[in-house]
Amino acid sequence: MANEFNRGTVIQGRTQADAQIDEGLRSYMLRVYNYMTTGLALTGIVAYMVSSTPALLQLFYAQNAVGQVQPTMLAWIAMLSPLAFIMVLSFGIQRMKASTAQLVFWLFAGVMGLSLSHIFLTFTGASIARVFFITAATFAAMSLYGYTTKRDLSGLGSFLFMGLIGIIIASIVNMFIGSTVMQFAISVIGVLVFVGLTAYDTQKIKEMYNELDGSEVAGKKAIMGALRLYLDFINLFMMLLHLFGNRE
Repeated sequence: MANEFNRGTVIQGRTQADAQIDEGLRSYMLRVYNYMTTGLALTGIVAYMVSSTPALLQLFYAQNAVGQVQPTMLAWIAMLSPLAFIMVLSFGIQRMKASTAQLVFWLFAGVMGLSLSHIFLTFTGASIARVFFITAATFAAMSLYGYTTKRDLSGLGSFLFMGLIGIIIASIVNMFIGSTVMQFAISVIGVLVFVGLTAYDTQKIKEMYNELDGSEVAGKKAIMGALRLYLDFINLFMMLLHLFGNRE
């Protein structure tokens, strides 16, 4: 009888511990998604405000002799600046407070809005909205898969990372070549890579929860998780926009 009682106590204790872990994990993931979605909203607002305000638009884009819209030096700075923020967060977050990391993330999202304002000049508003909802649905499905699957996606992550490096190199080359065929290939491969990365990163962010050892660390890891998912979403959106967006 004593053994049965002890066994029942152990099972009950494990059940309560599992429930606490599940509740903590849900709270942590919700925090990550809230940061990500707020960052996306900030990016969209800034991008739309710049594209719809002539005074701001002239700072970033100018027409050449044949009437084509060309980015100014300020636009190039805005387009390259997000890389600096990513480097700061990736390599300096250990020395930051969680509140500082959060501020850097918001600044990054705002600067991304500046760099993406050109899409409202290139593509129709209706096609941007349509591609956004396609991206949101695809992202949600793959993130849910990454959260719920029991399969270890680590091997897939290595393969996807190599694909990502290939996309970056091809994109740089195509900046000089300007090939529409290469851009199409980059976009197709990019969609596959970022769809996979969404699931992979979600699983890795979920695994980060088991390594938390304090509220300050949890806050910083939530920011880094949000950054990873934010980049997956933005890149997936841009690849789909190049494939399905209607140009002005």
